[in-house]
This record gives sequence, C-alpha cells and structure tokens, in this order.
Amino acid sequence: MHTIFVMIKCELGQTYKAAALIADQVDEAAEVYSTSGGYDLLAKFHLDKAQDIGRFVTERVQTLPGIKDTYTITTFSAF
Repeated sequence: MHTIFVMIKCELGQTYKAAALIADQVDEAAEVYSTSGGYDLLAKFHLDKAQDIGRFVTERVQTLPGIKDTYTITTFSAF
C-alpha cells in the first residue's frame, strides 16, 4: 500500500461539499481535513502499490465537482 496526501483548492463556497464527496465517493480516502492557508482541504489516500498516482489524482480527485486545484505529496515511510 502507498500513502499520498493531496492538498486541494476548492471553488468558493464548495469546500464542505467537496470534502463530503471525497469521503463518500473515493474508497481510497482515509482522512479529509479542512485547513487554513493556500489550500482548503488536505486528504490522505491509501493506494495499491500498482495504482498509478497521477491517474488516480487526475481522474478520481480533480474531476470531482467543486475542486479547483491540487498539490500531491507522495510518502516513503511512516514512523
């Protein structure tokens, strides 16, 4: 399993709706947090090792209504 974090910018007024969509419709979503600063949400996803990260983000996350932009962080090890 591979863990990634995706920082998400939402359309104005759509943050809570976008968070609910991620939590409800994306099976790989482990946690979704609202945040302050340059991004509105921080989502943690657990992907299968064989799953393509780029395709996952562009096809499963960026296409959800209310999402404007993303920034993906891949992980190596958990401590």
